[in-house]
Amino acid sequence: MSNRHPVAGVLAVAGYIVMIVPILFVVATAFTAGNSLKFPPEGFSLRWFDAALGYAPFMSSLATSAEIAALATLIALAVGVPVTLAIHRGRIPGKGIVESLFLSPLIVPELVVGLALFQQLIVIMRVDNWLVMLIGHTALLLPYAVRVTGAALAGADPSLEEAARGLGASPMRTFWTITVPVLRPGIFSAALLSFITSFNNVPLSLLLQSRDTQTLPITMLDYVQQSYDPMVAATSTLILAVTVVIAIIAERTVGFAKIFGGISR
Repeated sequence: MSNRHPVAGVLAVAGYIVMIVPILFVVATAFTAGNSLKFPPEGFSLRWFDAALGYAPFMSSLATSAEIAALATLIALAVGVPVTLAIHRGRIPGKGIVESLFLSPLIVPELVVGLALFQQLIVIMRVDNWLVMLIGHTALLLPYAVRVTGAALAGADPSLEEAARGLGASPMRTFWTITVPVLRPGIFSAALLSFITSFNNVPLSLLLQSRDTQTLPITMLDYVQQSYDPMVAATSTLILAVTVVIAIIAERTVGFAKIFGGISR
């Protein structure tokens, strides 16, 4: 079958090249035996991976990033799933307004949200930076929880739940045996997107950080401003490898068609 849109195909290939080639450069320089970021690499060595895993600031900020991302994801899902059920299955007034309210963090710039949280909670109320960062990341992830799980629920047949209740199942039993299996791909995809979004966030974390509360991207940014060795490239390669492993697990367990298929509905 001939391509009816050659310009679109060329643009797609160019887009892939722009996205993938810089990543390949980073991965290649991570294995260099030299002392600076150069391409082509000066020999082959794993020394910078060992240096990255042994660098205390990176490991400490990695734990902070993982902790905040995991907690923010759990809280966003705990709030977002009931909101999704209320919007799509409930009879509350102003459903569109409620949904728009929970999707608004996608519209408001992260710098504005971060500045507002910094002024109100850190400067005025003296709340701990770690807690404020958790609040900020949770607010940032709420749209993913509501939108993605909502897409999964919107694609489901509500007559299944009605049939279960008509056969005598209690609302709680109907929820666990019918609604939850329907929502499972959406919950999984929302958790995956939320965790990655929180873990890689820079603008919000940059405004809410403190000396004792720094995420890994912020620590890497500070390191790049002071040093020019390949340790950051090695750290980025490790993060990329973990992301690929997570993607493979997601594909084998649920499948990308089920995970992301409903988002475009």
